Amino acid sequence: MTSNQTDQQQGHPIVLVDGVCHFCQGLTKWIIKRDPEGKYHFASLQSDVAKALLEKGNLSTDSMDTFVLIEDGKYYTRSTAALRLAKGLKFPYPLLYGLIIVPKFIRNAIYNMVARNRYRWFGKDEACMLPTPEIKDRFL
Repeated sequence: MTSNQTDQQQGHPIVLVDGVCHFCQGLTKWIIKRDPEGKYHFASLQSDVAKALLEKGNLSTDSMDTFVLIEDGKYYTRSTAALRLAKGLKFPYPLLYGLIIVPKFIRNAIYNMVARNRYRWFGKDEACMLPTPEIKDRFL
């Protein structure tokens, strides 16, 4: 990681998503619109930055079907990551965090169904999305 990337990480939760998945790209844009303070930073699971972060968190670098939130040095995946992220967005999205009371195996079963079918339902690109100049500084 470059020192600039390390500087960007400090104090900012990092979201790791599948960079070629249309659903994940759309989700990233959706988060950015609901995060006006620029709290969340992003990296593609396919990137060297994400691989280094995943290794640091003892997570698989081969799996592209998980959503990872790194917040205050802690790693959250799948539905827990999504709900924790919602908690940090502008109102009314923090209310979704109430779904954390649903047992994790039920939440993750739904998450896994979407993850398994995301390319078929939403499509994918051959390369990761290129951020616009306005949001480029939020991507590692």
